Amino acid sequence: MSLLPVPAFADNYIWLLHDGRDALAVDPGEAAPVRHALQALDLSLAAILVTHHHGDHVGGLAALRAEGFAGPVIGPAGEAIEGLTRRVHEGERLQLLGQDIRVLDVPGHTAGHIAFVVECEPPILFCGDTLFGAGCGRLFEGTPAQMQASLAKLLALPPATRVCCAHEYTLGNLRFAQAVEPANPALAARQQADQAARAAGQPTLPSTLALEAATNPFLRWSEPGVRDAARQRAPQPAPSDDAVAVFTALRQWKNQF
Repeated sequence: MSLLPVPAFADNYIWLLHDGRDALAVDPGEAAPVRHALQALDLSLAAILVTHHHGDHVGGLAALRAEGFAGPVIGPAGEAIEGLTRRVHEGERLQLLGQDIRVLDVPGHTAGHIAFVVECEPPILFCGDTLFGAGCGRLFEGTPAQMQASLAKLLALPPATRVCCAHEYTLGNLRFAQAVEPANPALAARQQADQAARAAGQPTLPSTLALEAATNPFLRWSEPGVRDAARQRAPQPAPSDDAVAVFTALRQWKNQF
């Protein structure tokens, strides 16, 4: 299976997973980039996966239908998305392109956000706007407790899991991560590598869950340095070392960074 990030809008990625003949597309916010990638690779679109309802993730569905796509469109059971043919939630499994795909509920960014785990080797995580390279999504509809629990669920996946985020936000997120953990050597190495990738016109994604665990402050709530930084930046009284309190302080800090 081949994995391809297809740029869309200013900083979105529409992900294509394909076997050389058939492809599934994840979060097609617009149709034209999908169409062009399929044509360039001589692929047929077999299915579409959707993680949440925001327009930059679903805006291309109607146009793809109008252009002749007749396959399944699979998305969250808890969100009102026009054009879905199947609504799924945690515990359900899909069989697409010969791959077993597991559904996870990951609310926080939106109330009904889901993620898809392709159980190949190494696994592939399509996480929408829940987890970003060195960051996480804003809380538009969910609570900090929900988002921290969702991130903990993703953190429990195998370390080699390829993390397919929906936005190229990595360099900006790394600047924040360095403010949180300036002495983290893994973070310095990642920033150097990702800056070089972007300078060469390459994406910083997919990353791996191991890399995120080592460098993403929103997954490092148990690290003493991250806890201390969060405590110093939080409104008084300072938060405890509780994971949700640490996450909440980090998210509020990032919102103003």
